[in-house]
Amino acid sequence: MKAIVITQPGAPSVLQIAEKPKPGYAPNEVLVKVMAAGVNRPDVKQREGKYPPPAGVVQDIPGLEIAGTIIEIGAAVTQWKIGDKVCALVAGGGYAEYCNAPEGQCLPVPEGLSFIEAASLPETFFTVWSNVFDRANLKGVETLLVHGGSSGIGVTAIQIAKALGHPVYVTAGSDEKCRFCEQLGASKAINYKTESFADLIKQLTNGKGVDVILDMIGGDYTPGNIQSLAVEGRLVMINTMKGKDAQVDLSQVMMKRLVITGSTLRARDVEFKAAIAQNLKKTIWPLLISGQIKPVIYKVFKAEEAAQAHELMESSAHIGKIMLSFAH
Repeated sequence: MKAIVITQPGAPSVLQIAEKPKPGYAPNEVLVKVMAAGVNRPDVKQREGKYPPPAGVVQDIPGLEIAGTIIEIGAAVTQWKIGDKVCALVAGGGYAEYCNAPEGQCLPVPEGLSFIEAASLPETFFTVWSNVFDRANLKGVETLLVHGGSSGIGVTAIQIAKALGHPVYVTAGSDEKCRFCEQLGASKAINYKTESFADLIKQLTNGKGVDVILDMIGGDYTPGNIQSLAVEGRLVMINTMKGKDAQVDLSQVMMKRLVITGSTLRARDVEFKAAIAQNLKKTIWPLLISGQIKPVIYKVFKAEEAAQAHELMESSAHIGKIMLSFAH
């Protein structure tokens, strides 16, 4: 098969197309003929040599989400049959013509969506559901603040939270991105380059603060996050783009009874991810089928243009998802 491989750690140019053996699959896995794959920040980190895949996962082919058609199934597979169209969260190997996936981490391609659109869903939808709803337990009419509102994670979190009845505030890096986030359903988008999100959140919530913050920034955003949380608020970390070290006012943590938590998804076991998949299928997939939630695709590259896709990802000029197509 053709695959996009990391020839050595480095810049986007280290991504090269190569011939690789078609992957095998375990009894509880399916083999998917890949039509599209998503490009995500962890792929960039892996390419740089900073985020190695878990043991037992293909090391030189990045890619955490795919969509395509099942062409083979393991002996223990019960949920799927050959010919089913699926999207799947995988631990690696997605930038290839064929990829194996645990059956529990596959979801049906929602009716009316293309393979490109379906492949844009797993990584961000699994991540948002796991962190915002399972870990931070956003509930009722509680409010959410998302940093990086125009990212793949951001556009997913805005739509899911809004659809489930939660006011959402976001930060983004330009007025254009802010307008887009508000059109997508954010109650207010804050341009972090010209405004203080902590000051504005205080105004927007009449001094109360927000109940949950989903943060991929870290570093010097942390004091503002602590300031912006309501009593009993929860801060969930999913990345540290501005650094892993932060100043935390522990007196505020105590007085407001805050929870600071976080997670990474890639190394979690199959059962954990399968449980997220079932929640998404039950709660979110009907909203995708009805059109209440829509994939946001910024640009589609041919698979062999993966280096350009990574350059775009690193520029942060995009709004929504960057995709690779294997359908040509």
